[in-house]
Amino acid sequence: MAITTEKLETSAASTSATPPSAPPAVPQPSTLLPALGLGLLSGVLVILAYPPFNAWPLAFVAFVPMIVGQHRVAPPRWSGAVFGVGIGVMLAGALSIGLYQDRVAPVFQLLPVFMAVIFAVAMRRSRRFHERTGYRWLWITTPLAWVAVDFGRTLGALSALGGTFANPVYTLFPIKTFLQPISVFGMYGLELLLLVINYAIATAIIRRLDGKPLPTQLLAGVLAAAVAWTLLGAALMGSGGRTVRVAAIQTGTDGYHGDAQMEARLQRDIAQTKAAAAQGAKLAVWSEGGLPYDPTTSHTAELQALARDNNIAVSIGYGYDDAKHRHHNEVRLLTPDGKFSEPYGKDHPGTFAGDYSDTGGTYPVTRTSFGAIGTVICYDMDFTDTARKMTRNGARLIAASSSDVFAIADTHYTHLIFRAIENRVATVKGDKGYDSAVIDPWGRVRTLTTNPSGHGQRTLVANVPLGSGKSPYISLGDWMGWLALLGTAGVIVAAKVTARRRTSDDAESPSAA
Repeated sequence: MAITTEKLETSAASTSATPPSAPPAVPQPSTLLPALGLGLLSGVLVILAYPPFNAWPLAFVAFVPMIVGQHRVAPPRWSGAVFGVGIGVMLAGALSIGLYQDRVAPVFQLLPVFMAVIFAVAMRRSRRFHERTGYRWLWITTPLAWVAVDFGRTLGALSALGGTFANPVYTLFPIKTFLQPISVFGMYGLELLLLVINYAIATAIIRRLDGKPLPTQLLAGVLAAAVAWTLLGAALMGSGGRTVRVAAIQTGTDGYHGDAQMEARLQRDIAQTKAAAAQGAKLAVWSEGGLPYDPTTSHTAELQALARDNNIAVSIGYGYDDAKHRHHNEVRLLTPDGKFSEPYGKDHPGTFAGDYSDTGGTYPVTRTSFGAIGTVICYDMDFTDTARKMTRNGARLIAASSSDVFAIADTHYTHLIFRAIENRVATVKGDKGYDSAVIDPWGRVRTLTTNPSGHGQRTLVANVPLGSGKSPYISLGDWMGWLALLGTAGVIVAAKVTARRRTSDDAESPSAA
């Protein structure tokens, strides 16, 4: 059969009009507002995962709406804004009320806004990178960078950014078995797993929206990692050991100032400590800054008599300015024989709230007849290093003196659950009026009180096993945090090298002319 020119033209037109196998087009967003709404939804879901709501299962999917909104709903040039909104709302829920109540400088009260803007700008090219690489690396690159940032804000001057506060892994405090592997991998290992789960689910949704098959190998690998983590947690869960009866003294004296009120606060501490000793307690933990003087220079005989007469050790928090105008925010342990330990100066003062301590840098551990006691003060609980240093020095129980605000009454004690598991030590938290607790070395809460009013006067007494003070984490420290920093640096370098090669190839190709 002859092929005419007319037939060739008709065939060419038909071919150009209906390509036989065109790849599915990436869905284009319609408006920015729905995408920002997905970012907002993620922030709200994280807030609901925290106390007092305790909807912790949400943490495993909370960031999925934000990720999908960023990569498939928002206009490309505004995709970073979706991530910024999600992070900003999460930080506002965790920090804003507490920062306001602490009357910190406005620049710190606006921290969630600043962070939202910073992350929105930082993530503006993320979508372009992942579209170029076919979303093969979405599940790991952003989680690595996220963990690196969270770890970085605990280092040096960046510690003013809240330490580990607002880390999403704290939402998981109720599931103690699942937490146990942090005694090996630290909290940043758990954070990486949590974020990878969120990003793997989001990757699957994005691929389905693109008309592509599910990433079954990725999903199977992440599921296997989660199962392995859970099994390791079950293997590491423990109980038993030599116990000691301890007490957390909460005087309910938020807002007490002036000589008369501070004296009344001391008398409450003394009376409640006597009551705890009558119930068999061998250690009583008082709150941060409960005395406006060094107990070795004022009321010394009265305090020594309290310890001797009741056969009880007392962890005493105090704060004052000395003759050289140095500020002391410290704790001393008073042993049952009436001897005071060396002072421990607050390791991580909350400088954003006007707190500071001109002493510190040492980590004294006091040996008693019932065990070795280390101390931390309030904001120290929000960093991983202080309790670890105390444990390395031999502590088997950490006494935590705190001075909280109502916004963290339901959450701050949960940080001690992580410090206990990481270091395999018991912890006792005594607060002025908001939240006090006794926690065993596997993170189980033996007794707890939370009082948002700040005037809850409670004496908590419980038996708790002393920890072994032995875990891989004590030696390795936050190795997963350092690994995330190195991994993120590697990804950045690799991305820049790849981009330069692509630019060079484009310039040398014939079509470039």
